[in-house]
Amino acid sequence: MYQLTNVTKTYTRGKGTVHALDGIDLTINDGDRLVIQGPTGGGKSTLLQMLGGLDRPSSGAVVLDGTDLAKLPETRLTRFRSETIGFVFQSFNLIPTLTAQENVETALVPLGVKARERRERAAEALISVGLGERLGHLPSEMSGGQQQRVAIARALVKKPKVLLADEPTGNLDEGMRDEIMEVLEQMWREHRLTFVMVTHDSAMAKRAPRLATIRKGKITVTEKAIA
Repeated sequence: MYQLTNVTKTYTRGKGTVHALDGIDLTINDGDRLVIQGPTGGGKSTLLQMLGGLDRPSSGAVVLDGTDLAKLPETRLTRFRSETIGFVFQSFNLIPTLTAQENVETALVPLGVKARERRERAAEALISVGLGERLGHLPSEMSGGQQQRVAIARALVKKPKVLLADEPTGNLDEGMRDEIMEVLEQMWREHRLTFVMVTHDSAMAKRAPRLATIRKGKITVTEKAIA
């Protein structure tokens, strides 16, 4: 479970101060599926970075299962993040010279998983997202939707507890967008993940049972956004 308490994040811009997050209180229970929306610059991605331990708040606590991410030393935070949290981004962030299977394996290297097990787990992850026939293909040999499936497999191969997605369908057309959302939702159900997604897409937001709206660093959470 996440428990965010009075989380603030400020940046200095010129002579002024920007409050990207302004006293955020938020609880995300295990297995929740939460979508975060709001205007550009409102704090959506900043909040996701706090949840993922990719950035630290200026003040406040970001606690996941009793561990305050804001207070962990960098080496422990990196390890905790590698073991516990999977990330999917708008840009697929695949290594162009590696095959789909090799790209997925990269998530297991920091965890000390041996080569044979890495290969087996990467193949299983790719099969689970419908890419069993693409293990040896380079990113340039795959469509955008297929590349995002590789990115999802890479996020899930380490068996995280949390999946964080930042505009995961932003680079895809409408047909591919729906396919990728179906994959993400299927993975959420099958792996019993805590799933948090940032999106500008209202159609995607309507599919989630919880909707958080951030404006000027303030958050409002609506329960039961869908039936």
